[in-house]
Amino acid sequence: MTPSLRRLGGVLRRTETRALATLALCAGGAWAFLALGGEMQEGETLGLDRRLLLAFRTPGDPSRPLGSRSFQEAMRDLTALGGFTVLTLVAVVGILAFLLHGKRRHAMTLAITAVVAEVGSEQLKLLYGRPRPSLVPHGVYVYSGSFPSGHSMLSATVYLTLAMLIASLEPQRSLKVLTFLVAAVVVVAVGVSRVYLGVHWPSDVLAGWCAGATCALAAWWALSTWGLRRPPRPAP
Repeated sequence: MTPSLRRLGGVLRRTETRALATLALCAGGAWAFLALGGEMQEGETLGLDRRLLLAFRTPGDPSRPLGSRSFQEAMRDLTALGGFTVLTLVAVVGILAFLLHGKRRHAMTLAITAVVAEVGSEQLKLLYGRPRPSLVPHGVYVYSGSFPSGHSMLSATVYLTLAMLIASLEPQRSLKVLTFLVAAVVVVAVGVSRVYLGVHWPSDVLAGWCAGATCALAAWWALSTWGLRRPPRPAP
């Protein structure tokens, strides 16, 4: 066997291993979401949910969140990063950027993942039918079910998928790490803001993170399976 063919075989084996590992992580994320949903329906999460939600409130006065008015406004700004409008803009800009660079499959991966996550979030809310927390006043307007947190799920889906797609094109490891770090910080900030504003139980946010991360991992699996990072052709 020529050296080129050996290198090609090594690349294919590594790609297959990554795909299998990603599938395993997807299964783990889905299992974690379902397990959390089952615990929530049985009322097992309510005690911890209440304690964590009240931890963001002034002791003795649940109607007052911790922090100044400017801090409360900053949390509303953070929560907007996981809203439909902002995420749509981020996804559209990302899709257009990939298309302008000739990365059609990257663009398609981001578009399909974002749409599937949006539809899935709404269906999961209808399926579980959990009401919003009534323990404290809501800091922003809400109109849908509580489980899972749509902001948490969609922000995890869009930002982590976008980070994965960017990292797949970036040759420098340090920039890959930075891309994922920024995405993770934004996702965590959005989730925490939902609890701080009293519009979600902590278990809603955790479930949203599990579902969103699963969607992003599924996108990574599609990226690997579709051969976006094609191995080099063997020399003739």
